[in-house]
Order: sequence, then C-alpha cells, then structure tokens
Amino acid sequence: MARRGLAALLSAALAVQSAQAECTVDAMLVFDASASMISPGLGGSTVQRIHEAREAVAEVLPRVEHTRRIGLVTYGPGGPGACSGIDLRFGPRVAAADPVIAAVDAIRPGGLTPLSAAVDLAARTLDHRARPGVVVLVTDGNESCGGTPCAMADRLAAEAVDLTIHVIGFKAVWDTFARSYGTQRSGGFSGEIISRCMADRTGGIFASADTVEELVAALERTLGCLVVGRAEASPATRPPA
Repeated sequence: MARRGLAALLSAALAVQSAQAECTVDAMLVFDASASMISPGLGGSTVQRIHEAREAVAEVLPRVEHTRRIGLVTYGPGGPGACSGIDLRFGPRVAAADPVIAAVDAIRPGGLTPLSAAVDLAARTLDHRARPGVVVLVTDGNESCGGTPCAMADRLAAEAVDLTIHVIGFKAVWDTFARSYGTQRSGGFSGEIISRCMADRTGGIFASADTVEELVAALERTLGCLVVGRAEASPATRPPA
C-alpha cells in the first residue's frame, strides 16, 4: 500500500509539473476582424459580433496574461486587397492584456477571411520549428482567401517541435464541407466549421461559442493554463527569445 501511495504521489507530482511546464509555452491569439464581424449576433440580437468579441477579450486577458506570454495576429481590414489584411501586431510578450485589448478595440472590421495565412504567420512568429507553442484562432467563419487550413495544419504538425492549434468558432456560419464534424443547427448556424481540422490535427481544442459567456469560457480554456489545485499560474517571466 505504501508503494502504491508513493507511486500515486509521484504520478500526481509529474502531472502538475507537466501542467506547469505547459504554462510557460508562448501563445499567439489570431483574431478575426473580417467584414462579417460587424454582423449582428444570433437570436435577433442587434449587437455586432465584434463588440461581443471585444467584451470577451477584455474580460479574459487580464485573468490569463500571467499564465504565459501572449502575442496577437489580426486579419481582415487594411491593405490593397480583401485578403491582404493580415497584421502581426506583436509577438509573445509578458503582461499582454492591455496591448491586446487596445488593438482589438481599435480595429475596424473589413475584408475577407485569410485565416490559414494568419495562423501560419502566428506559428512562424512562435518559431514553431524550434520550440513548443500554442495558437488560438477566433473566427466567425471559414477560409475565404484560397487557403487550405487542413493541409496547412498537417504541414505545421510535421514541421513543429510541438505546436497546438485551438480553434474557437464564434457564431460561425455552418459550412456544407464540414458535415463530417456535425449537423446543421436550426437557423443555418453551427460552430462546426471546416477549420476545426486545424485543432483536430494538432491535438488542439475546438470550441463552439454562440454567446459572450461561451467565448469567455473558450478563451480561458485555451489561452489560460488549467493547473489542478492552483488558484493562479506563475507569471510568465522568461526573457524574449
């Protein structure tokens, strides 16, 4: 019994140590600012999706900024073409809440959805070939700029030391090409979007969020650090690479 108890304690200690190590992994938030984000929400809501997404970001980032260094990529507005508005706002940094919130608040949605190229930029910013990293994609729709999210995820998974892509479908429109991931809901909406494959193929989480509360929960789960028995994670204090 003593040996079993010791083995259980060692196993638990290793699990906590592993979770704490995960807390030190840098993350990039990829934020959808395409034109569709000015559309209202579901259920007759007149509030634009961008306002609800900003609300969720403003609530979550101050709570998770101490768990890891976080950077930001946005896509949508700007540039000479509808697919050119991909912007690396900044790479992973300590105390990222204020700059992330400021950037998201200032952005004006426009353009299409080059999410594959935006996620690829985030992975390269993390230097995914050399070190572990996490990408969290928030999108309200599917790739619309000729990218191939599933093939890109396969390539990144093959190249990376340890890259995890989490995908949050925020009020995402259902796509007929995503039938293998679920069925259409009433009203024609579903978080089951084809870009879910990026999470499936890198061991990430796919979360569907139709409300601010659900988006908050999904962001906390993917950007934060879930360590059993700890109220707060240790500050991310590693110096920039």
